[in-house]
Amino acid sequence: MHSALWISKTGLSAMDKQLSVVSNNLANISTVGFKKDRAVFEDLLYHTVRQPGGLSTQNNELPSGLQIGAGVRVTATQKDFSEGDYNITDRQLDVAIQGDGFFQVLQPDGTIGYTRDGSFQLNSNGQIVTPNGLLLEPAVTIDPDVVEITIGDDGVVSVLRAGQTDTEEVGAINVAGFINPAGLAALGQNLFAETNASGAPIVGVPGEDSLGELRQGMLEASNVNSVEELVNMITTQRAYEMNSKVISTADSMLGFVTQQL
Repeated sequence: MHSALWISKTGLSAMDKQLSVVSNNLANISTVGFKKDRAVFEDLLYHTVRQPGGLSTQNNELPSGLQIGAGVRVTATQKDFSEGDYNITDRQLDVAIQGDGFFQVLQPDGTIGYTRDGSFQLNSNGQIVTPNGLLLEPAVTIDPDVVEITIGDDGVVSVLRAGQTDTEEVGAINVAGFINPAGLAALGQNLFAETNASGAPIVGVPGEDSLGELRQGMLEASNVNSVEELVNMITTQRAYEMNSKVISTADSMLGFVTQQL
């Protein structure tokens, strides 16, 4: 069997995965706090016919060898945690992190999830939750008589109650950072989970220990660049077509051999 058929097959498979990554980025172009992915490729094992640096004679060394590659594969997808644009909403419970860091939320299994999506709401108990009902960690509760909520750059949550003129502090929002955020596991629903690759979370006050500050009344948009993704899509399509052409050419060569010999 012609080796080019198998090599091109790996190229088609890799480009198919690349297109899936691009399509997911474009699908989430309006998702709050979404971080785009990129596919990471690596070449496969090589068949070495002549070893580079080997001896051609007793006193002569080969300046280069003869190695035939076996193709390519997608070895990883890597999250790009660069900041997206910030959109002003003027909504009291919309909060964006300007800089590094994640909000902490309590998941149903008791573990902590991490998110850049700060479009918070109140549940029936007055607790601040995500759009999916997950509690902010540490919990912050807003009483029914509160008429105004203020979230400071340092995460301190203050409220103004009806009939009063002085604000009252009711809690604080902490931010968690990671040495390697690209090592976080994406869970869906704008959530990430800690892994060995990400390292343990560094929890602190917003604005301290290299953590970002909070901005009330704003949301972080997706960091997907539509033009860049469309260019990637076109590049992927052309690479797929070229690998398909190689398969067609190899098939024609094999057909010629079987017909002529």
